[in-house]
Amino acid sequence: MNILDYSAKDPAAVLVTATAAEAIDAMISRRMGAAAIVDDKGIVAGIFTERDVLTKVVLSGKDPRKLPVHEVMTVPVLMATRGTGIAEALQVMIDNQHRHLPVVEEDGTLIGMLSIRHVLERKVDELTKQLAESVKA
Repeated sequence: MNILDYSAKDPAAVLVTATAAEAIDAMISRRMGAAAIVDDKGIVAGIFTERDVLTKVVLSGKDPRKLPVHEVMTVPVLMATRGTGIAEALQVMIDNQHRHLPVVEEDGTLIGMLSIRHVLERKVDELTKQLAESVKA
């Protein structure tokens, strides 16, 4: 299995010219806790997370409908590529206390979003299948 098997393949993403509200809408509609912020070529320029919503939008008192997301996104962005192993990606997430990691092509184009939730769901499914097989044996 590669990293894309554990990643959301249609991640929340908005253009760098979007507002914070548009990024929040993308996160809500895709049920994700982070949105990749991309340029017009799909290259990741930043990430906007639930933590950013709380610390940079809500506490600022600014109107998210008027606040450019590029002013409140997190940069630089830690990212993985399709060649990154799942164990390596998880270690990066744990070491940096990040719950989301954009997965990109070598040129930085977004192709997925790894989240702790997706990894846990996948691992639980794998363990459940292993247990079911061991009971049958």
